[in-house]
Amino acid sequence: MDTGELKGLKVDKAVDARGTACPGPLLEAKRAIPSVPMGGVMEVLSSDESTNSDLPLWAKKVGHEYLGTIEDAGFWRIFVRRGK
Repeated sequence: MDTGELKGLKVDKAVDARGTACPGPLLEAKRAIPSVPMGGVMEVLSSDESTNSDLPLWAKKVGHEYLGTIEDAGFWRIFVRRGK
């Protein structure tokens, strides 16, 4: 998805993990995903650059869909669609 599409997504759950170091943002995402409806979208805000690779790998491994990342001022917005 391009940045415009990502910005227009309806987010079902937002997780603000800014200020936490790896593996904090990934753990926050794992805790939050069960509260996202099937097919719903979770947005993870992270200031830890390693989350950009960790979250897409985790999503693929456990059956969710990584939708994309938007770089913001000092942090990233990472979008995942719940698959199961």
